[in-house]
Amino acid sequence: MTRKQKIGTGIATACLLLLASVWIWWKPISATMFDWFVADSLETQLQQTYQPVRQMGGEQEETEPAIVMTEPFSILLVGSDQRENEKARSDTLIYAVVRPLENRILLISIPRDTYTEIVGRDRMDKINHAYAFGGIKMTMDTVEHFLDEKLNYYASINFHGLVDAVDALGGVKLPIEKDIVNRDPNHEQFTIKANKPIYSGQEALYYVRYREDSDFNRTKRQQIFLQAMADQAFQLKQLDRVPELLNIMGDNFKTDMRPELLTGILSQLLRTGEPQVEAFTIAGDGKKIDGVYYDIPHEDELKEAKQLIDDWMSKEGPDAKPSEPTKDAAEGSTETVTSKSEVR
Repeated sequence: MTRKQKIGTGIATACLLLLASVWIWWKPISATMFDWFVADSLETQLQQTYQPVRQMGGEQEETEPAIVMTEPFSILLVGSDQRENEKARSDTLIYAVVRPLENRILLISIPRDTYTEIVGRDRMDKINHAYAFGGIKMTMDTVEHFLDEKLNYYASINFHGLVDAVDALGGVKLPIEKDIVNRDPNHEQFTIKANKPIYSGQEALYYVRYREDSDFNRTKRQQIFLQAMADQAFQLKQLDRVPELLNIMGDNFKTDMRPELLTGILSQLLRTGEPQVEAFTIAGDGKKIDGVYYDIPHEDELKEAKQLIDDWMSKEGPDAKPSEPTKDAAEGSTETVTSKSEVR
């Protein structure tokens, strides 16, 4: 090997070592930078999103939030269909369980037409009507009653916020292999072209709202969308867009997770990396009652959903291995061919 080749080899080796060092240390460095320079300003901006609706009690409510979360916690993810001054309903309902130490998240999707008792109204109705009747508090009470499981927190966003958030991230990648077309003359008509490298906020909204004969495929798309958004947001180059995202969210996003808790979770995620997500949808059968369409949940699936939540909320320690769903609701293709559907 000539002197010139040896020098070239040495430079290449040094570059590889430098890249390896950057790769190893990038996440803790970025987390430290977040803690030092971003967290305080974020907490100030997050004050506008903090909206507690009830006293839920429990250890997490009675103590100051820790920088590092250790115990599993649950959060109700709500997407509302509110447009300006219209009365809103919850178009998306997902019971999520987060296991911070294992960096794992469980998503239990509840179809919006699910037939259940609306707590506080003493009547059976579609579960998404709870939001119209009594806002987030009645929705949380109803979901807890439906699943017989407690909730620690909630986070809600309306569709205007979703569109702007996706656009602020530069769009989102979605696995659409066939054109999705809504031609129902009674609802908003649109076409989402297949195989695009990136989709806009409006296209993403159409994607999560489109449904065929039931809500099952729609809930699968919602889970896929959440994963796609996480993939996009976890790109480190997107971190500088967090303030812009918070400004966009504004009145469109509300949660009862305190600002210090949210920034602590963000810092923790930067250190541990992108979480592993498992998804499950409570399937049911469509049925008309007094001329109104409802989704009657399968008892075995409702039972499995409850068992999953119990397993994931277990505090057995770092060696706990929560069970996995028997079916991944986000598995396989969710693309749909041209057909009549409902988008409201």
